[in-house]
Amino acid sequence: MAATPNDALPTVQLLSTEGVFRPNDAAAEFLPYLERLTEDDHRRFYRDMVVVRKFDTEAANLQRQGQLALWVPSHGQEAAQVGSAYATRPQDHVFPSYREHVVGMIRGLDPVDILRMLRGVTLGGWNPEDHGNFHLYTLVLASQTLHATGYAMGMQLDGSTATGNPETDQAVIVYYGDGASSQGDANEALVFAASYQTPQVFFLQNNHWAISVPVTRQSRTPLYLRAGGFGIPGIQVDGNDVLASYAVTAKSMDDARAGRGPALIEALTYRVGAHTTADDPTKYRDPDELARWVARDPIARFRTYLQGLGVEQEFLDSVDEEAADYASDVRRRALEIRAPERSIIFDNVYAEPHPLITEQKTWLERYEASFEGGQA
Repeated sequence: MAATPNDALPTVQLLSTEGVFRPNDAAAEFLPYLERLTEDDHRRFYRDMVVVRKFDTEAANLQRQGQLALWVPSHGQEAAQVGSAYATRPQDHVFPSYREHVVGMIRGLDPVDILRMLRGVTLGGWNPEDHGNFHLYTLVLASQTLHATGYAMGMQLDGSTATGNPETDQAVIVYYGDGASSQGDANEALVFAASYQTPQVFFLQNNHWAISVPVTRQSRTPLYLRAGGFGIPGIQVDGNDVLASYAVTAKSMDDARAGRGPALIEALTYRVGAHTTADDPTKYRDPDELARWVARDPIARFRTYLQGLGVEQEFLDSVDEEAADYASDVRRRALEIRAPERSIIFDNVYAEPHPLITEQKTWLERYEASFEGGQA
């Protein structure tokens, strides 16, 4: 029988929309995972959400000023990303889509590397091994779900998971959106993940819009229910609740590392800004809907929670100052980005020298030299 909305379970929530710690019934099994968190972790969650939003704003400004070809905002999705990122361990592998800026930052990526990629001066961005196993951004929707599943299958084959050692057992988390969930690649990845019981978490950020197509048109059921059709457990979490995002992801990643198979998490959140800076959401989005989600802002919500715990105003003010300094430094370094030598396009086509590539490189050098000294 086909699933209907009536089959849906309650969304896991730990913080109310007003920022009060009020776990609902669906959150009960995840409460023990909060015991792993310290006061410093709470402060770190807040700091990272505030800093990445300021970075996000600065990056959008840089694009408008002609310094980037494109920018992909993450405004509104900070809690889903920060909570899930801190649920990973150093040995895990992270496969992002193209909006997970703070996840990369948490894993050790310099955000200027993201700007270099979107300025078009790199051949992909960064070496994952040098940045906390944070793999490359993927602009082709859902293809990263297959990359992640294949990598997770490789972990099984080389025995790097489910050994019983939580300090070394590995798992994979892959980020994708509601629009990507409609792609064939995402569904094929779920088939293989279920068939091989991969050590993997599918983290679906449902930000309610696939460019101009609302999620209500993409699916007649909650997206997490799709997992059941593949034989994978699925759960829906309040993606604007950083504590819930952390706890649910922590359990799912633990299960994956221990050999209990894959899981799918649907994080309900909202893309407050444009899909990218090439998009104008005012053409298709109801301003009342936007206002309702802005009122559920994940940063304001967590700030209220911290204030209830007695976190001093001095700390909150210092985070605002740090975020401003961080964004200023990013801007300064972004303006220093220079285009590489054109020869770089030939350097990594083949592992070994190749006569055809050598010929093409020589031709380009000769062609460019023909413009020197007024020759045409």
